[in-house]
Amino acid sequence: MKLQEIHLRDPFVFAEDGVYYLYGTRRGPLTKVIPWRGLDVYTSTDLLDWAGPFECFTRPEDFWADRDFFAPEVHKYDGFYYMFASFRSENRLRCSQILRSCSPLGPFLPFTEGPLTPEGWACLDATFYVDASGTPWTAFCHEWTQIGNGTIDIMPLSKDLTKAVGEPQVIIKAGDVPWAYSLIDSSGNNFVTDGPFFRKVRDGKLYLLWSSFHAGPQYWYVQAFAVSDSGDIRGPWRHGDRFIYDEDGGHGMIFDGFDGKTYLILHSTNVNPNERPRLFRVEETEDGFEIRERIG
Repeated sequence: MKLQEIHLRDPFVFAEDGVYYLYGTRRGPLTKVIPWRGLDVYTSTDLLDWAGPFECFTRPEDFWADRDFFAPEVHKYDGFYYMFASFRSENRLRCSQILRSCSPLGPFLPFTEGPLTPEGWACLDATFYVDASGTPWTAFCHEWTQIGNGTIDIMPLSKDLTKAVGEPQVIIKAGDVPWAYSLIDSSGNNFVTDGPFFRKVRDGKLYLLWSSFHAGPQYWYVQAFAVSDSGDIRGPWRHGDRFIYDEDGGHGMIFDGFDGKTYLILHSTNVNPNERPRLFRVEETEDGFEIRERIG
């Protein structure tokens, strides 16, 4: 199948040994009438034709969450494949947990007793980054639905990824960004943060891709970025003066293809049931990334 035939949000590509693995949030009418039961992966060798879906995480009977299986992404670390994903239950706020597998195809299974993000916080979209010293970090969104001015927080992890070993540190407040648009009303207290993803580049800069809503002439979901010129995940972070993508799409990530080219994948539009993964070839510029062509 082609990408435009795949119905998912929050796409994430992991590439290894000639195979691209595509993960994301299931979408479609069924998610409105049946319990959430798993997460999927699609595979491709050329980024044009995809096989699947193959269920790579199936909810165990004793798993604490039964809804909102959101934004899975997979990272290889210390010989295993780790899936960072968000979940929720009737009695527990949305939060992020790490699953683990011996294969990018799964099965992914919980390997800790509970979520990674702070208890009592409404969180989602956890991602993973290892700094130059070898310290593993997670970044996640503290949801605007709980705190109004949504944030992106970072938190250091233990070497085995079983727990946090430091307190959350805010690196972005959406309401502090000049172009951000407040949802629901104009009180200034409803700013969204979505989809953090880190990308280190040749000159040592560290980029943080993230998404929110644009305060411009149209109400759009956009793919934005921030830059840590020092290359340190703690910043300081400055915001780019343009968007990578501003046509009602976002929650993207950047990966290297087997052809030596660099790609951005995101979902667009941002409105259910019309979300589809969109793939672009991008090039690194002096201050960010620019789309060169759409793929597929």
